[in-house]
Amino acid sequence: MKINEVEALVGVTKKNIRFYEEEGLLSPRRNSENGYRDYADAEVAALRRVKLLRKLGVPISEIREMQAGRQTVADGMRRHLVLLEREKKNLEESIRVCSLLQERETPLGELDAQAVLDEMEQREQAGAIFQDVRRQDIRVRYAAPVIAAAVMVGLMAVFIGIFAWAYTASPEDAPPLLLMAVLMAIPLLVAGGVVLALVQRIREIGKGEVDDAKKY
Repeated sequence: MKINEVEALVGVTKKNIRFYEEEGLLSPRRNSENGYRDYADAEVAALRRVKLLRKLGVPISEIREMQAGRQTVADGMRRHLVLLEREKKNLEESIRVCSLLQERETPLGELDAQAVLDEMEQREQAGAIFQDVRRQDIRVRYAAPVIAAAVMVGLMAVFIGIFAWAYTASPEDAPPLLLMAVLMAIPLLVAGGVVLALVQRIREIGKGEVDDAKKY
């Protein structure tokens, strides 16, 4: 089954399907003849389960844990219910502040924002959270590729350092300079490719890829 068919069958966009593949939630086979993804009934069923859980707001990390069998659906729901209850309380706080502002019938130019901010800060000190919790997911999304890229670039730097040390430590036994330059250029090119991939990934996240994945 091709991705267009899966998109029509499950009601999840191709962009989101690929997004879930990148996250390891789907693993379609590649057609040996043309290299295209080939989705079987198992992938369609898995995608439906992912769609259900994402509609409930379950984080991808939790879905991954359930898919791997490290926790049951019940375990995941217990954890998610705790988060939802917390969000519910935070929303109630935001509703309360919005209701107070509505009652004042004050033009924006006359609004005493500092007084409201001071009150909100007091509520935050008591445990309330007014900021959009989804922004925390976005920060995590940024952190993962940055850490992975940093590890890979650091590893390539180690290889370059080893080559340079080997050449300076024993020049007479070292390969020809041209060969050494080629050997050192390989990890340098890999590091450059990783950085470019990181930049592209950050741009995708910045364009709202995480939010797109929540739309069905």
